[in-house]
Amino acid sequence: MRKLIFLSITLLFSSAITSAQKPKTPTSTTIYESIQKLNFLGSVLYIAAHPDDENTALIAYMANHEKARTAYLSLTRGDGGQNLIGPEIRELLGVMRTQELLAARRVDGGEQMFTRANDFGYSKHPDETLEIWDKNQVLSDVVLAIRKFKPDVIINRFDHRTPGTTHGHHTTSAMLSVEAFDLAGDASTYSNLNEVASPWQPKRLFYNTSWWRYGSREAFNKLDKSNMLSLDVGVYYPFKGLSNNEIAAISRSQHLCQGFGRLSSRGSSEEYIEFLKGEPLNGSKNVFEGIDTSWNRIKGGEAIGNILYDIENNFNFNNPSQHIPQLVEAYKLLQNIEDKHWKNLKTKALKDIIQMCSGLYLEASADTNWATPNGLVTMNLEVLNRSNTPITLVSIKKDNSESISKDIQLKNNIAYTFKEVLKINENQEPTTPYWLTKNGTLGMYKVDDKHLIGLPETPRVYNVDFNLLINNTPITITKPVIQRYAKPDKGELYRPFEIIPEASVKIQEKVIIFNDSNQKDISVTVKAGQNKIDGFLEIKHPENWNVYPQKQKVNIESKGEQQTLVFTVIPPKNQNEGYLKPELHINNKTYNKELIEISYDHIPYQTVLLPSKTKVVRLDIEKRGENIAYIQGSGDVVPASLQQIGYNVRVLKPNEITAETLSNFDAVIIGIRAYNTVEELKFKQATLFNFVKNGGNMIVQYNTSHRLKTEQIAPYNLEISRDRVTDENAEVKFLAPQHEVLNYPNKITASDFEGWTQERGLYFPSKWDKAFTPILSMHDKKESAKKGSLLVAKYGKGNYIYTGLSFFREFPEGVSGAYRLFANMLSLGKDNIENTGKLND
Repeated sequence: MRKLIFLSITLLFSSAITSAQKPKTPTSTTIYESIQKLNFLGSVLYIAAHPDDENTALIAYMANHEKARTAYLSLTRGDGGQNLIGPEIRELLGVMRTQELLAARRVDGGEQMFTRANDFGYSKHPDETLEIWDKNQVLSDVVLAIRKFKPDVIINRFDHRTPGTTHGHHTTSAMLSVEAFDLAGDASTYSNLNEVASPWQPKRLFYNTSWWRYGSREAFNKLDKSNMLSLDVGVYYPFKGLSNNEIAAISRSQHLCQGFGRLSSRGSSEEYIEFLKGEPLNGSKNVFEGIDTSWNRIKGGEAIGNILYDIENNFNFNNPSQHIPQLVEAYKLLQNIEDKHWKNLKTKALKDIIQMCSGLYLEASADTNWATPNGLVTMNLEVLNRSNTPITLVSIKKDNSESISKDIQLKNNIAYTFKEVLKINENQEPTTPYWLTKNGTLGMYKVDDKHLIGLPETPRVYNVDFNLLINNTPITITKPVIQRYAKPDKGELYRPFEIIPEASVKIQEKVIIFNDSNQKDISVTVKAGQNKIDGFLEIKHPENWNVYPQKQKVNIESKGEQQTLVFTVIPPKNQNEGYLKPELHINNKTYNKELIEISYDHIPYQTVLLPSKTKVVRLDIEKRGENIAYIQGSGDVVPASLQQIGYNVRVLKPNEITAETLSNFDAVIIGIRAYNTVEELKFKQATLFNFVKNGGNMIVQYNTSHRLKTEQIAPYNLEISRDRVTDENAEVKFLAPQHEVLNYPNKITASDFEGWTQERGLYFPSKWDKAFTPILSMHDKKESAKKGSLLVAKYGKGNYIYTGLSFFREFPEGVSGAYRLFANMLSLGKDNIENTGKLND
């Protein structure tokens, strides 16, 4: 039974996640809880650095137990991490993680905000972080978030007093929060933001501490906690049939691209928040001590409160529509409130509650999920009043045009449907994440519009205003245009309505490697966003490369169709690199962007427009051996990258790892974090080690030091640590300059470590058997040398290699030296390989 209850609640929470804009189906208890939140005028802002940093238990507790308006300010969108469920990285990963955060907030009841900071990857110290982030801009964004959200209470996830003990982004988020707490209320500081949001001084600042901050539970238990509040976040909500921790687990599990699907927990659970600054608590255990969170907080609010508290105290669960006259009366009084902040927030909440109480269904569904500038779209409008409340649809307004009179009295449970045509503005910008429309820097996204800064998504442009008379009171409810459709195997589905360009261009491969001077054919795909595309396509290329033909004709009859054109690319004779940039010319307009679609069941469908370009690399490289077995871990592009330089790569499933199968390969590569994620590998170690003993090469890429599926990841003792080198430009020294891996078949020099991206590597071993030879030494500023980035050991006739170097990041960026070094690793001992590429007996 519990499983069925949990499933039903999960489906309830996730309905708006899996189907994008699917309308809510609120129950009476949902309405009642919304009224409780309506009657609480207090707010909490939780601040950290990344998606997944947030404490979903505390956010859920503040939103559902305290009934406070609660938001999470994540300084970044998580662009620098890894994707465990798909190929998207960097900007596209940031888009995914943004949507996963929004999905999490839909579950735990919070809201979501961001700054312009770009997650450039791991950093060890705030000093390093702020060398890449623009401190003034990020601090400005934190101040703006505080002024816009106007929290009474701020809670930091991390400790501002311990720089260098955790991720530099983490500590920086806390340091900037502490600084912004004092600046947000000063009108003379960041005065350029006053046009967007007025100054605001929060009452208190806390730090969400825990035993791990002090090393052990025993040490934490001995602390003087008089400056801390203890909150039992394991409370049970009878109306939901769930505990707060169960809600938190469902929320946390929305971070699927980070592999955070988790079990739920039940029972009492304590969270601690340490008071840092602001108005003292004076012994109170209430975070809102001394803050009036009632309607009396605002001038003119008492009369509104009298109405709404009465509804809360006497709520009719059987017939919520009974309360509509009172709700409408409160709505009218609210329109006279001077405090714009609370007026706007509570007006929106009241509209939602009135709509829920009346069972009012309003929808504007387009017959397509995308359109182009100057296009025409047919919309199907549906209006339904499922109550006896007198409601009239007076008119509708679309696309900021003139109102269209309807004057329809909505009878109980009678659906009214009609069609309207939506005209797309001829100069309408395509739908894409606003923070990606301009070129930023390694550490910052460029957003000039102050009104957009902090928003989780680009606001929808096309909406329909339903102008209503509810109990003889004019109320306008706005709905975004969406697409509702059905699939036989999935049922009813919803998608956001997107604006796309008239045409887009795409080269499938983002990096093309030329390991010799032979030409290659590449395909360019043109996708039509409208009917009758007629023009020509050319490819801009580096000066010393050649592309043939120079131009090709493009002709596409119908929108949605694609045309693929093949060009021949001729590389220079010597090592060189640059970019191919396709350009489509139609009627004196140039289209040079790629339309990227992100489609997963757990987040809404997304379209992203990015400049279309492909890096081409003429690589001076030699290799030995041909046939490679690859065992996938968390997902990376290493197999495809090795195929580009001429290797035959076969991805093996764990059950295919047999002595017979491996005998067909020269080397086996273990993908990143495979020993953290692939349970079956612990049963395959003997087979893999025997493969090495018989003459094969085994390359193991980085794994994290915790949650290993087996402790015996190497045939000799090897202990993984948390050592990493985050500076991609850190000097690399050769510890074994005469070793084969640095000399054969490619001579590796310092220049091969130029142009690396994001980091040198991560999770280097710190202890290893004397059978291993450490090849490289590197370190970040003010740190000791790290010698475990590349370890090679002879084992029987073959070689076992462990590397924490970030090949999985360098290959997608076309870093020449990374390819050359990896080819040497694969070529170890292969100077006696037959032409077949198989091992000699």
